[in-house]
Amino acid sequence: MRILTILFLAIIISSCDGPEPRKPVQTKSGSFFKASIERSRKLLEAEEKKIQSIIKLDSLKHYDHSKSGSWYHYLTVNEESNYTPKTDDLVVFTYDILTLDNDTIYSKEDIGVVNYKVDKQELFLGLREAIKMLKENERATFLFPSSIAYGYHGDENKIGTNVPIKSTITILQIEKQQENTVN
Repeated sequence: MRILTILFLAIIISSCDGPEPRKPVQTKSGSFFKASIERSRKLLEAEEKKIQSIIKLDSLKHYDHSKSGSWYHYLTVNEESNYTPKTDDLVVFTYDILTLDNDTIYSKEDIGVVNYKVDKQELFLGLREAIKMLKENERATFLFPSSIAYGYHGDENKIGTNVPIKSTITILQIEKQQENTVN
């Protein structure tokens, strides 16, 4: 009886370990992701080099670098206002899209006047950020690397894979959001 009890306790104790996790049959080294990152880095480097050569040739204009990664220069500056669009503001603007070699992809007539609710509608990343930098009645030309333009997918129409673009943006009107105050 004693041996049977010890044997029973040994079985109970050894079975309390829980299930042992299975080991993967094949381990991933991450080499695909490393190669993809390296390709993206080289692409961005080449695009930045092209943008820098454009800026160097356009020495009459002063280009600035934005936080999002684009380069830009002002064509029209509004000295009378300090207000730039904020989230939920309604912005009316026009823009065009060209290659870095100044070949027109979409003219501002092709695109038309755009009504955009800031941060609430889809635009490519560079354009979203550019709009938030400009004041009403300002106009600027931006050079966008493909990573903040249409990226790998393009626009599935005229803009192909990994195409850096140039765009002149004009802010026609900014309608500030209504502040909801509780009294």
